[in-house]
Amino acid sequence: MANRLKVVVGAVALLLIGSATGLHFMPPELLRVGANYSAKIVCSNVFLTQRDAQQVLADDVQAHGHPLLKYMQVKLDREHKLVRANLLGFIGGGLAVYRPGTGCATVPDGDVSTAAGYQFERAPLPALPADLPWPSGSRADVNTAIESIVADDVLAGPGMRGIVVIHQGKLLAQRYAKGFDEATPLLGWSMTKSVTAALIGMQVKAGKLKLEQAGFWPDPARGAIKLADLMAMSSGLHFNEEYGDVSDVTRMLYQEADMASYVHAQPLEHAPGSTWSYSSGTTVLLSRLWQDAVGNGALAYPHDQLFAPLGMRSATIEADARGNMVGSSYMYATAQDWARFGQFLLQDGVWNDNRLLPEGFVAMMSSAASASHGQYGQGQVWRWGPEGNTPAGHNPDTPFNLPADTYWMQGHDGQFVAIIPSKQLVVVRLGLTPHRLFYQPQAMVAAIVNALK
Repeated sequence: MANRLKVVVGAVALLLIGSATGLHFMPPELLRVGANYSAKIVCSNVFLTQRDAQQVLADDVQAHGHPLLKYMQVKLDREHKLVRANLLGFIGGGLAVYRPGTGCATVPDGDVSTAAGYQFERAPLPALPADLPWPSGSRADVNTAIESIVADDVLAGPGMRGIVVIHQGKLLAQRYAKGFDEATPLLGWSMTKSVTAALIGMQVKAGKLKLEQAGFWPDPARGAIKLADLMAMSSGLHFNEEYGDVSDVTRMLYQEADMASYVHAQPLEHAPGSTWSYSSGTTVLLSRLWQDAVGNGALAYPHDQLFAPLGMRSATIEADARGNMVGSSYMYATAQDWARFGQFLLQDGVWNDNRLLPEGFVAMMSSAASASHGQYGQGQVWRWGPEGNTPAGHNPDTPFNLPADTYWMQGHDGQFVAIIPSKQLVVVRLGLTPHRLFYQPQAMVAAIVNALK
């Protein structure tokens, strides 16, 4: 009996060891996605925002994420600028590398040397006097009524990390959560899409791209897709944007070294221009198109040609492991620098009397994409604000009586910029606020609008 028990225990032990070994060398896709996601978020927040790795893991990755993420462990290698992440310390093989100028990239194929090569030396911008007023500096023209609104925890919403209010080109109020301040770059997630649209617009102005241009695929069906279709999220390409599991968007972001090639290979599901479908893959393709149009020096182009003129000293768009700017999702900037970009759109793409976008380009961006039934613009911006628990097909802004010309930049987990040209108003709200909380910043924006009457 004792010998039989030893045999059973030994067999179970071998089975467990074999299972663990198999998970280590061939982890399921979901675990690989979770491990690469964990490595990437920790990497960016350590090297771009100077936050503590374990604190980022706990607050940004584990607290609100998939239950499996609670068992992720990360190891930081500052000397080689690497972050590794694994479930229980050995399952998943998550890996991310930091590169100067282009931030962190997930390295799903393990080829760190190739991924690390996509970098550039940022041209330093001159220091500014501390008392210089916004937008060139950061000194505020304080408005106590607006300050009291942004100080309201209910209006600011759970997980708020930064709020900035700009009216008539002046900084009226700002607020930051503990551990964050006006110098902290914050991830905008899909607000990055609107920046990508501007980078496309700069190539249109330079004559290198045209909105009616097509022929980006060799086959006739996909070759009919126009740049304008991509801008309006109406390309007709297949792309599953669901999060929380392995989908096209999570596979693209966390399992593909070359994100643009992955999306470029997607099949056509609908006739170009006929159907609206929100797709981060579409925006990664747009990034590849403007990079190809620029050619040499494309990695430095956003910093040198857009961020530097606007005084956005903190802004970084991260590139993937093959040098594609992840223009769908990965831009870090301070709340004030996000506000500078919002002000740039408010001013029709003009900054300090220098026109960077074609005249009327921003109006096109915020005009309705015909296939979206009014909710989305033709240029990677939202015409409707965050939905909260508003029924599908209904404009969530309506109950708040916001001005009709309000449009939005929106990002995952509570990132928003509201732009209201008729009120000369830009409101930025950044944080970590899961969608399931149904937070809507419209109430805060409406209160600000009313206070400025």
